[in-house]
Amino acid sequence: MTPARAHIGHTPHLLAILWAFTHNTPWLPQVRSRLADVHVMSKVIYRGWVQMVQDSQGPAGFIARDGTTIHALYVHPRARRQGLGRALLDDAKARANRLDLWVLQANEPARDFYARHGFAEAIRTNGAGNDENLPDIRMVWQAPYGGPQ
Repeated sequence: MTPARAHIGHTPHLLAILWAFTHNTPWLPQVRSRLADVHVMSKVIYRGWVQMVQDSQGPAGFIARDGTTIHALYVHPRARRQGLGRALLDDAKARANRLDLWVLQANEPARDFYARHGFAEAIRTNGAGNDENLPDIRMVWQAPYGGPQ
């Protein structure tokens, strides 16, 4: 399960992964239209920010990363707890000596996942700066001895 760069033809599959989370998370407000999601996903794929992993049924998870900043990491519900998220995160770690991300405070499974993989809390906010207007946490990972150059 080696991550590979996503291409524009993966857009519907990656959106299905995203929507499986956003539409089935009761506490998460819907702040963008599906059309806006299509536009954003297409843009980040075009920029080369998206790596994805597949299972026997096709695309099963993705990470959107610009340099050291992780903007999104999602795994389809059918593929959770199979190491796909870890594979995506390990691939990102292999390409940087530092990573950072924002996670909503209410998303305890994601917070626990990142903490298990070496991310530490850097700051908490009231959410005034994010789309959902929900309290969030900036988490940071630092390679133990410099990482890739």
